[in-house]
Amino acid sequence: MVVFGLVSAIAGFVKVRYLIDKAVIDNAFFRLHYRHTSAILFLCCIIVSANNLIGEPIHCLADLRDGTHVINTYCWITSTYTIPRTLTQPIGTHVAHPGLGIDYGEKRVHSYYQWVPFMLFFQGILFYIPHWMWKQWEDNKIRLITEGLRGPLIESKQERQAKIEKLVQYLMETMHLHNSYAAAYFFCEVLNFINTVGNIFFVDTFLGGAFLTYGTEVLKFSGMNQDERSDPMIEVFPRVTKCTFHKYGGSGTIQTIDALCVLALNILNEKIYIFLWFWFIVLAVVSGLGMLYSMAIILLPSTRETILRRRFKFGTPPVVSALIRKTQVGDFLMLHLLGQNLNYMMFHNLLEELCSRLQFGSNSSGASPTSVPSAPSTLEMSPMYPEIEKYAKDTEI
Repeated sequence: MVVFGLVSAIAGFVKVRYLIDKAVIDNAFFRLHYRHTSAILFLCCIIVSANNLIGEPIHCLADLRDGTHVINTYCWITSTYTIPRTLTQPIGTHVAHPGLGIDYGEKRVHSYYQWVPFMLFFQGILFYIPHWMWKQWEDNKIRLITEGLRGPLIESKQERQAKIEKLVQYLMETMHLHNSYAAAYFFCEVLNFINTVGNIFFVDTFLGGAFLTYGTEVLKFSGMNQDERSDPMIEVFPRVTKCTFHKYGGSGTIQTIDALCVLALNILNEKIYIFLWFWFIVLAVVSGLGMLYSMAIILLPSTRETILRRRFKFGTPPVVSALIRKTQVGDFLMLHLLGQNLNYMMFHNLLEELCSRLQFGSNSSGASPTSVPSAPSTLEMSPMYPEIEKYAKDTEI
């Protein structure tokens, strides 16, 4: 029951981000990292930490009348080992279990299992950091300027049009001033890609160089002859290992005790890491495609035109081309985020009004897009601004 309570907490962690009135400040590629990957890693951390799923994580068998719990604790907090050359030998005739046998100096020490929950939790934090950084830089700008425009349309047409005009006025006033805003966003996207690739090598180092080929070895194993194959999951996450314990005998001599330890936790670890191998590979490919998409937006104005015409179904090619020529990458990112937060009709009204203002500015003598009446700041776009202004006036009086 404790596990289900913790899993419910993770479900709430994911669900709270899908509230209909919450401002969207990124794209689907970005959300794969901090929503889904972080939630997966935190969930895996909870699973491997829950002893009531598999019982005690380690049980050791030794020739002792008492003190078995001492052997269990010792082998868990130090390490266990296997013999690599015995992994492929026949079970029951040559070896008792894969990886067990007489020690001739060749050992593979396994001490990672104490750190698996901490590693998973730390990786979940790593995947959330780029989103946290972007939220600090974004500073609720989209939420403030779209306040009252997201969610269901419950206001009159005149009220909505007034808000649209106010938002367009803000865009005109801040035209060409959003490039640093866009640079911070694209930097966080690059950080997501670096984070994904870096985590693959991070886990590979943690597992002693076995993670990079872990998934391919498991796929190859499934297609091999059953009598000739060696399970790569058992090689990386052995279920039965050896542990050597030294103690003093009755006469003060040192006694060596060989124990066989069952690592029940590795039944979960092997499944978790094979899933993470495929997930990280897919995530790295998707993140790379997301970076190419962002590079195309930055470098190719034609890509921005295509997005407005194909994704948002707006305008004719000449109108869209003129809008893209008069805006920069930062302005387009603002429009793109607004398109994700406003419904279809309101976003089209916003683009039409913006095109009309820009066309007016280019045809009037000596006028420019920023020569329109003074536009409100981000604070003024907030519904709380009238109360703040009234309070300021009352204070002056």
